[in-house]
Amino acid sequence: MKLRTARWVAAALALLPSLALAADMDGSQLSVLWGVPFAGILLSIAIIPLVAPIFWHHHFGKVSAAWALAFLLPFALVFGFGAAGAGVAHALLAEYIPFIILLTALFTVAGGIYIKGNLHGSPGLNTGILAIGAVLASFMGTTGASMLLIRPLIRANDNRKHVVHVVVFFIFIVSNAGGSLTPLGDPPLFLGFLKGVEFSWTLTHIFPETLFLVGTLLVLFYALDWWYYHKREEVRPADPTPDDRRFGFDGGVNFLLLAGVVGLVLMSGLWKSDVVFDIAGTEVGLPGIVRDLGLIAITVASLQLTPGSVHADNQFSWGPMQEVAKLFAGIFLTIIPVIAMLKAGVDGPFGAVVSAVTNPDGSPNPAMYFWATGLLSSFLDNAPTYLVFFNTAGGDAQVLMTTLAPTLVAISAGAVFMGANSYIGNAPNLMVKAIAEDRGVKMPSFFGYMAWSVGILVPLFALMTWLFFA
Repeated sequence: MKLRTARWVAAALALLPSLALAADMDGSQLSVLWGVPFAGILLSIAIIPLVAPIFWHHHFGKVSAAWALAFLLPFALVFGFGAAGAGVAHALLAEYIPFIILLTALFTVAGGIYIKGNLHGSPGLNTGILAIGAVLASFMGTTGASMLLIRPLIRANDNRKHVVHVVVFFIFIVSNAGGSLTPLGDPPLFLGFLKGVEFSWTLTHIFPETLFLVGTLLVLFYALDWWYYHKREEVRPADPTPDDRRFGFDGGVNFLLLAGVVGLVLMSGLWKSDVVFDIAGTEVGLPGIVRDLGLIAITVASLQLTPGSVHADNQFSWGPMQEVAKLFAGIFLTIIPVIAMLKAGVDGPFGAVVSAVTNPDGSPNPAMYFWATGLLSSFLDNAPTYLVFFNTAGGDAQVLMTTLAPTLVAISAGAVFMGANSYIGNAPNLMVKAIAEDRGVKMPSFFGYMAWSVGILVPLFALMTWLFFA
């Protein structure tokens, strides 16, 4: 059924005569009501698992599809099937498909590496794993680092009564803040790299902010974990994971494949080619096609080369990846008019947001850029949000790296750091949540998680504003 539906959609798009003529959506002509489906899918993710968890577990894909259709069908009727088809094609070909292919490759490769041996989740060990993950995140991506380390971290703490705080801080540090130092770390920075920001610029300019945030979070985590460990009779009498194997790695071939993933992503940014294919009105470049085909090949190779025992030991399943793929399909489609309205700048429905980041003399306000980019990145996809404010600040990479460096730092830090404010702020957040729940960890609800982020992260962001962006 799903395959037949996909073929029908592809055929329908191919038959639309005006796809190639459909220009970028003019957000200044849209009503804020077009953002209702996007708000609907966000509220569904936040509320339905709380009030109807069984329904959500079995039907979250249908809910995501329903909100996508709630946008697409009215939009096609009002603006024409050509405009709607062009928007869908662009969202799928330029954003969603490459996004999912990369996530799938990282999920598969990292899931093929089993860290054997029973680590014991003491405050010192847990803090060390989070620190290692923060470093790895900038060089193998927040998704890669998260998928590599979340399973052994949960296994190390499976003899403890309180594990939620460990996973929450893991999302804060490894799935978000740690990915701020290179374009490989997080999609927004990779987009900046494609726009001309030098590879090492983020490392040299955002290091103080990253060191402050990650360092402070590690200190807070150690204090909280120490309290749980020593004051709450934390350790269970019997450890579910026996001490029967020495520390080491199984599935080592996946380290080579992981290097291949990093190389392909880097290649697609460095390789400049004039070969461009127009697919349903969306231009797809040769480097991107080579990258995506290479990532698919690496995914298949990992599945073929990884011993079945490794996947069994890791309790590897496609459930978390399916959840992310289905939910983000709806998000990427319903976000189309929201991004268009933001791109319209001061002339669009969200003109007040764009105006708020500019001083009365016309100069950019780094503090406001930090918060505007960050707050939108908490609930919208942080990659297009980064681009919106990158272009709002002028869009010239050379100027932004020099004269307006504080503004680019604010945009980059806001997009990466504040992705931790909600489960949907960054794709690894939802994947880590799904894996943790699959391992029996009772993770907070959407709003429950935000209670953690508002209580811990928001005060730190306010302090960072005073220290770095005032």
